[in-house]
Formats: sequence, structure tokens, C-alpha cells
Amino acid sequence: QVQLVESGGGLVQPGGSLRLSCAASGSNIITNTMGWYRQAPGKQRELVAHDRSGGGTNVADSVKGRFTISRDNAKNTVYLQMNSLKPEDTAVYYCNANIYTYSSGSLDYWGQGTQVTVSS
Repeated sequence: QVQLVESGGGLVQPGGSLRLSCAASGSNIITNTMGWYRQAPGKQRELVAHDRSGGGTNVADSVKGRFTISRDNAKNTVYLQMNSLKPEDTAVYYCNANIYTYSSGSLDYWGQGTQVTVSS
């Protein structure tokens, strides 16, 4: 059974930093693209950044220069370093991963979401 477990959200003042982590677990999994989405109240879920497992990274224009995505393939973990946070970054952040298993093939999985609140 594949699971994505997120950590690292919380309350931070404007200009502050947070680091989100998302670890994928399961038997004999192969993680392909891993990334982060966010959803603010009343808005659609949007891509923040993703890492295409050797194929480069993509970061949304709204966070470019402030957020950095990275991954540790040995740990099946993806990170999102968020610096210079703004109130408009407030949202629930979701981890997303495309994961291959022998039994199910390649499927997209989602984490449970972690709240990030930027407020003074």
C-alpha cells in the first residue's frame, strides 16, 4: 500500500521560512515525478513545483525565486523549501507523486495535506 506522509507546515510570519517534507512508502515502489500543489480557501488547487526525477524541475511563477524543490531518491522524499513567505502563500499544501508498483503500474498519489499559514 502506497502512502505519502507530509510534515513541516505551520504558522509563520511574513518574510519567514518553512520546509515541507513528503515521504513516500510502500513495497518495491519506484517514484517518478514528485511535487507540491496548494489550495487556498475558495480557490482551485494549483501546482507549486514538481521534480521530474532526472528530468528537471518546474516552479510556478508566483513562487519562483522564493521556493525551492528538492528530493532524496534514496529516501523517496521530496522537500519544499519556502523562503520570503507572503500572506498569499497561505494554503493547504499537498504532496503529489507518480509512483510505479508492479501490481498497479504507474498511478498518482496524494498526501493528506499540511496547512501553511502566513500571518503576523
